[in-house]
Amino acid sequence: MKRTVALFCILIAAGSVAARAQAVPAAYARTFSITVGGTGTVFEPDFIGDWNAVTTNGNTAFYPIAETSNQPLIGMGAYVDIHFTHWIQVEAEGRWLRFNQYNPTPQVPGAGINMDHYLIGPRVPLYQFRKARVYGKALVGFGKMGMGVSPASCTPTAKNSCLVSNYFTDVAFGGGVDIKLTKRISLRALDVEYQYWPQWYGSTVMPYGASVGIGYKFF
Repeated sequence: MKRTVALFCILIAAGSVAARAQAVPAAYARTFSITVGGTGTVFEPDFIGDWNAVTTNGNTAFYPIAETSNQPLIGMGAYVDIHFTHWIQVEAEGRWLRFNQYNPTPQVPGAGINMDHYLIGPRVPLYQFRKARVYGKALVGFGKMGMGVSPASCTPTAKNSCLVSNYFTDVAFGGGVDIKLTKRISLRALDVEYQYWPQWYGSTVMPYGASVGIGYKFF
């Protein structure tokens, strides 16, 4: 994944240079459009259900530990691209990762790790080659994580009432490649995203993943 991020940074730099060479009239032409699409996604949640016990003045509190998971989440997503001009574009996305969940407490059904993402922000055109368009994006919103069973107040006989699921601030950076197939239909050949959750139980978690999908241009 680190190689993917490095490659994408190179694409951003190349796109910035190419963008400066574009004609001013093309850059500011009013080309309003709305594209709606669906995606399939694989995401590494950066959490496998481990908690750290911290005792202060005789009181014990439990905090989740960010750790790379060997069992990535799989799910579906949807996106809306609003294109006002060449340089003014907005992307909104939702993602629901419910499959291939890792359950650190298998004796408790439904205690698997899962995630949802709800994000919006600017989308930046970087480079165009024939029907392929490379873009970058910076999004903000919130993510929801189902974290399995917390040991904070659970006993062996009451664990299924102690499932933890909370919403957190979610900042995401990424980009990808859209390929125009017809006048209306486009292939989202690759969309990569690196997220930063800055207020995750006093710590941070950094999920990342990739998506592919199909979009339909309405206007």
